[in-house]
Amino acid sequence: MSKTSKLKIIPLGGLEAIGMNITAFEYEDSIVVVDCGLAFPEDDMYGIDLVIPDISYLQDNADKVKGFVFTHGHEDHIGALPYVLRQLNVPIYATKLTMGLIELKLAEHELLKTTRRKVVHPGQSINLGQLRVEIIRTNHSIQDAVALAIYSPAGVVVHTGDFKVDFTPVFGDAIDLQRFAEIGRKGVLALMCDSTNAERPGYTASEKTVGRAFDTIFSEHRRSRLIVATFASNVDRVQQIIDTAYKYKRKVVIEGRSMVNVISTAQELGYITIPDNTLITLEEMKNYTDEQLVLITTGSQGESMAALSRMAGGIHKKVQIKPGDVIVFSSHPIPGNEKSVSKVMNELYGKGAEVIFQDTHVSGHPCQEEIKLIYTLVKPKYAIPVHGEYRHRVAQARIAASLGYDNEHILMISSGDVLEISQEDGGSAKVAGHVSSGGILVDGLGVGDVGNIVLKDRQRLAEDGIIIVVLTMDEAGQVTAGPDIVSRGFVYVRESEELMDEASEVVEDALESVIGKKGTDWSRIKNAIRDDLGDFLWRRTKRNPMILPILMEEES
Repeated sequence: MSKTSKLKIIPLGGLEAIGMNITAFEYEDSIVVVDCGLAFPEDDMYGIDLVIPDISYLQDNADKVKGFVFTHGHEDHIGALPYVLRQLNVPIYATKLTMGLIELKLAEHELLKTTRRKVVHPGQSINLGQLRVEIIRTNHSIQDAVALAIYSPAGVVVHTGDFKVDFTPVFGDAIDLQRFAEIGRKGVLALMCDSTNAERPGYTASEKTVGRAFDTIFSEHRRSRLIVATFASNVDRVQQIIDTAYKYKRKVVIEGRSMVNVISTAQELGYITIPDNTLITLEEMKNYTDEQLVLITTGSQGESMAALSRMAGGIHKKVQIKPGDVIVFSSHPIPGNEKSVSKVMNELYGKGAEVIFQDTHVSGHPCQEEIKLIYTLVKPKYAIPVHGEYRHRVAQARIAASLGYDNEHILMISSGDVLEISQEDGGSAKVAGHVSSGGILVDGLGVGDVGNIVLKDRQRLAEDGIIIVVLTMDEAGQVTAGPDIVSRGFVYVRESEELMDEASEVVEDALESVIGKKGTDWSRIKNAIRDDLGDFLWRRTKRNPMILPILMEEES
């Protein structure tokens, strides 16, 4: 094995936004992929359900891919796996709870039997070709989160995953800072560190502080029914709500499909302890008074189909919000979701409920002092800020600069970049190429069949509507029926009869100008209708609807 080989680090997603995290580490004939997450669609992606990463580079090098290793069980790190495994069936490695959540997805997609899976534990190492991956315990807003040390002949890279430093976690042990320091003492080539909270000074508070906030809320609202919305995956948060409910002798209802799935998985695996006779079903709620009940529900991000949004909109089949209810939002809006959260809050206020959202959430990501702590322990030669929007990563680059790193040793890479890095000759790092990356759109059962052109059409239909012009022609090229004009999403025809009459005249004029010249060329007729009608409608309405001419041939 030549010592001159470089380690390639290829992020295929996750560096321009929060979501769709997936990074390939390649050394000669071995590729190890860290995480395989999805992103949720932007507002202008009409009809799109999810966005998954483009893995064409991995497919082209399928014989090199030794496996996927996961840092934790959040959707933006595991959500795309069922789609990717169909293209690339390789073994997967994850900690116990993360694997439990992955198996839920695989079962749903009927991939459980065909997927090779191995549960790993902090402190363990896995050999994958010429790479070795060590699992290091961290804390995050979901249990069983880990960082990874990736050992290659070219040097060691530490990938923190999503983490925070929590000395008093609700479940399990605190982050293994000692191991970070030991690896740092032996020499680390690069650190890929979580940037999500890099703009925030200080430290992220411990998850236990939320437990104290819940205690206060429960004691101050003894006569009200309590509804707490949080992330389904935040098992520690749910544990604290259940513990507080038990203390105040309340029964707990868990509502929302993802919440029920995650909590039942966590309970089976021993990550959550629910006292006997505490959980009840939605149907059993009617047997209890308001002061005896707590609902834990999905929908803290204002998602339109989540349980809380349906309750707020009055369309939930079994739970109606009434005056006196207290609703607790136990999460911060993810950037981009502020409007939806605000809408749900306003609907809840409108129904007479009280809404609490202060001090009921702590982040799962490190603030500036925790990032400095990890850098100081790991002492990497190169800093590679990851996980976050560009501004978050720039904030981490500034932190690295404050610790003495110069521009040559802070690497701001983008999704699709091939970063070649090694210790040779005192160390080198450069972007040596670019591979295909970006989002593949999932719409229903269609994966990738909706591309930019279809999306642009949908955006145009949503913004300006469509005009359909239907006419029938005979073999001689004479119009025998029509033109009939149908409008959808452009103007309401019954109130715009004058405009539609004029539009019909424009179409007739367009037909006269092209029919009969050099025979009947259907595509020329369609283009003439599109151009003339488009110009007319723009002049009259300053709108650009999609114009769809449909020509039919009269049967003789």
